[in-house]
Amino acid sequence: MKFMNLSTDRLQLKLISHEDVDFIFDHFRDESVNAYLYDAEPFKSIEEANEIIDFYVKGEPRLQSRWIMITKEGGEKIGTCGFHNWNKSSGLMEIGYDMKKTYWDQGFMTEALEAILSFAKVKMHIKTVNAHIFVGNASSIRLVEKLGFQRKGSYNEVYLGEEYPHWVYSKTLV
Repeated sequence: MKFMNLSTDRLQLKLISHEDVDFIFDHFRDESVNAYLYDAEPFKSIEEANEIIDFYVKGEPRLQSRWIMITKEGGEKIGTCGFHNWNKSSGLMEIGYDMKKTYWDQGFMTEALEAILSFAKVKMHIKTVNAHIFVGNASSIRLVEKLGFQRKGSYNEVYLGEEYPHWVYSKTLV
C-alpha cells in the first residue's frame, strides 16, 4: 500500500514533501492554527518544519501520512490533514488536521477528511479511526460528529506542565 495524492471537488490533497517547508513553517507558527494543538509550541525555526516533514516522508511502508490541502481555485495551500499511529495488526489509526483560520467554516476540512477516510477504508483497509480533540474545540467536535465519529472516552493531555482535557472520538469504517 502506497500513499498517493488525492483530489476532491475543490481541493488537491498533495502528499507533504520538502518543497512545502515554507508553507509548513508559516502554517505552524500561526497562533490560530496552534490554538488547540497541545503537543508543540508554534514554530520558531525552519528546522522544526523540516523535522515534521521528515517524519511524514519516511520511505514506504510507513505508518503515517500527511497531505497538504490546496485549493483548486487559486492554488493556495490552506492546511494539512493526515494519519498517524497506524496499527496495522488491529486496523486502528489516528487522524489529525489543521487549517488557516480564513478558511474555517467553509466545508473544506469536511471535504478533505471525507477523501482521506475513504482512502483509509478502501486502500488501507482501516477498521477504526480515532480523533483526539481538546474539549474546548467546538468546531472540531462538530466536524467529526458530522462525519459520523462518536465520543468513546476522555483523557488529560499534559503539555508544558498543564493538563488539557481531551475527548477521544472514534469512527468504524468497516
